[in-house]
Amino acid sequence: MTVVVKVGGAVGNSMDSVLADLVGRTDLVLVHGGSERVDRLGEALGRPAQYYTSPSGVVSRRSDPAHLEVVVLALAGAVQTEIVAALLGRGVRAVGLSGVDGALVLAKRKEGAREVVNGRVLRVADDRSGTIERVDASLLRGLLALGFVPVVGPPAVTDRGEVVNVDADRVAAEVAVALRAEVLVLLTNVPGLLRDRNDPATLVRSVPRSEVDSVLPLAEGRMRKKVLAAQAALARGVARVVIATSQGADPVARALAGEGTVFA
Repeated sequence: MTVVVKVGGAVGNSMDSVLADLVGRTDLVLVHGGSERVDRLGEALGRPAQYYTSPSGVVSRRSDPAHLEVVVLALAGAVQTEIVAALLGRGVRAVGLSGVDGALVLAKRKEGAREVVNGRVLRVADDRSGTIERVDASLLRGLLALGFVPVVGPPAVTDRGEVVNVDADRVAAEVAVALRAEVLVLLTNVPGLLRDRNDPATLVRSVPRSEVDSVLPLAEGRMRKKVLAAQAALARGVARVVIATSQGADPVARALAGEGTVFA
């Protein structure tokens, strides 16, 4: 069974718990985000993160050229290197790859991103974000066959060699589709999709693939991107997607056992 696990980078995630749970596994690809580290580095460099909301309600990071440099430094540099080093320290043979390496994640630069400002829909200026078009599954399969755990994260690259920012949840979904993974696990800092974002007891435990649209109104902020990534993966052959917490012992094993919100 091939599994794709994505762990978020927002405050409240437990990377250590996730990495400890990967010891002994050679059947998975780990995809990472790093939003909190990007924000901290941006603040330190005088380039604080800015976000915008699309007409469909999706909240996205504004990726102008200055901020894209911060994303590359934080994700393809610090975060990925630290994850690989931590896995190696646990005896896991890991290789870090940004989407640019070997054109692993090929994307098309967005030309028509729109944002809502004071009720008006405006074009996002100087946007350096992209829409994923292809993931090179052969590169990942080659590493898996050699016993390595690939550690993958943004950014991506266009066919013209432009570096573009892409959403890590969507990277995970596209990796899962390309590898024909049986399960995609999206680990985050909450128990899963909640009916009330402030009450863990309102966890939505299961969502049939045909009913994902019906729960989208519950998905606020970054959770919306996770639900949309789950929907995209299910529509293109992934059998099961789980959104679950990265906190506590054995978060990957618990998610695979059905803890969290299961889309199938």
